[in-house]
Amino acid sequence: MRPVKRTICSWCQKHSIRRISYEFSLEGMKMDILSYSAVELSAAVKEGKVTAVEAMEAVLSRIDERESDINAYVTIDREQALKAAAAVQEKIEKGELTGPLAGVPVAVKDNLCTEGMRTTCSSKILENFVPTYSAEAVLNLEKAGAVMVGKTNMDEFAMGSTTETSAYGVTRNPWNTDHVPGGSSGGSAAAVAAGECFFALGSDTGGSIRQPASFCGVVGLKPTYGTVSRYGLVAYGSSLDQIGPLTKNVADCAAVLETIASYDRKDSTSINRKKEKKDTDFTTALVEDVKGMKIGIPKDYLGEGLDSEVKNAVLAAAELLAAKGAVVEEFDLSLVAYAIPTYYTIAAAEASSNLERFDGIKYGYRTEKFEGLHDLYKKTRSEGFGAEVKRRIMLGSFVLSSGYYDAYYLKALKVKAMIKKAFDDAFAKYDLILGPVAPTTAPKLGDSLQDPLKMYLGDIYTIAVNLAGLPAISLPCGTDSKGLPIGLQLIADSFQEKKLIQAAYTYEQNKTKCVE
Repeated sequence: MRPVKRTICSWCQKHSIRRISYEFSLEGMKMDILSYSAVELSAAVKEGKVTAVEAMEAVLSRIDERESDINAYVTIDREQALKAAAAVQEKIEKGELTGPLAGVPVAVKDNLCTEGMRTTCSSKILENFVPTYSAEAVLNLEKAGAVMVGKTNMDEFAMGSTTETSAYGVTRNPWNTDHVPGGSSGGSAAAVAAGECFFALGSDTGGSIRQPASFCGVVGLKPTYGTVSRYGLVAYGSSLDQIGPLTKNVADCAAVLETIASYDRKDSTSINRKKEKKDTDFTTALVEDVKGMKIGIPKDYLGEGLDSEVKNAVLAAAELLAAKGAVVEEFDLSLVAYAIPTYYTIAAAEASSNLERFDGIKYGYRTEKFEGLHDLYKKTRSEGFGAEVKRRIMLGSFVLSSGYYDAYYLKALKVKAMIKKAFDDAFAKYDLILGPVAPTTAPKLGDSLQDPLKMYLGDIYTIAVNLAGLPAISLPCGTDSKGLPIGLQLIADSFQEKKLIQAAYTYEQNKTKCVE
């Protein structure tokens, strides 16, 4: 694969958008297959240009080449993956599978339960846990004919922003392996960016899909809370968690979201969007048109702490959308400064409650030497959990404790409601909110872990979306001077994923057209 010299248009030159196209040689079918997007691959399989088995073999070959450097996966079942691909191919040939993801290899974050394949949450405490059922989102993909490659690495129990807190080693950024891929869905983002799968599932509690998507130069979408069933997702913060896709482009993102979005009675927070007349035919939003769309940029998002290269790339993206007919202006979005303490108070409180179940009794890791039940609990949890998980459990237990509940947890819930009200007021004026995904591009490995508070502050542009239950998308909008990707974030009101997809698709298509 070699770079092709192209003429860069004046718009890209003006805004220093680095565009590189690649020409794929015909040395083998592998490179041809890996150049497809997910939707393109599925179409090629149906047309007989390639088979689902060949696609899986290409992915497994790429994993052999790159996984030792990247470490995107925790578990891979090659035999089962090829067997499943063969079964899907047979159904496609019989006309039983006709959807846009049939025959496409997918990676799944390791906090989503998969029947017969271990689900560790990248933690020692679940190192040998093999679920007897699969998450609803995984089942929806299997019904659509997608074929699972394996389970991707993550920050332990989704607690982190770098995929460095995993018990199974750090994941590295495919763009530069000295840098982190982001987190907690860093393994999923890295796998997509490295061609080790065609798309992946992640979970987003405070930006854990969008931020690694930004750092790895892929597309990531966090849906409206309740759109995708959380059944089978190992909970971190139950009122904040949401499953979503990480993909090569916006069209793939829409197709995956349309496939995994469903009402599920097994999840009490699942929303029947069809009953509420909130459509989930997201692929119909793949329209290149933002004329008259009102887009607001919070002044709070462009202030102190934002890297200048990130700021310039985001504003250049806003300018492109304005040139296509959108009305773009800055506005004040209040309470941004309170989002981080509010989020970490609520998330830690819910985590301390959710992680009580991991005690070494029914499943998972159990300490070898103990004296009595209390000692078993203490040693199992001390040995099984990593430092960051322990930190958040302790914080959560503190804010829920007698004497501090009102001062911290109850106050955080009140501020959460105020943040939602601020977004409601903003969406009374604007169709979308535009801003950066993170203050900087991907930091070097080890930098963030030296200062946990700095790592928490890196979520400043993403966590308010989860507190308000809103949908948001991250998509690439350039690279910095080190060649690392920069992400653009678009936020919409509840159930307005179609607006997100339409604006993101418009930007993506017109950014691509800048290569002449």
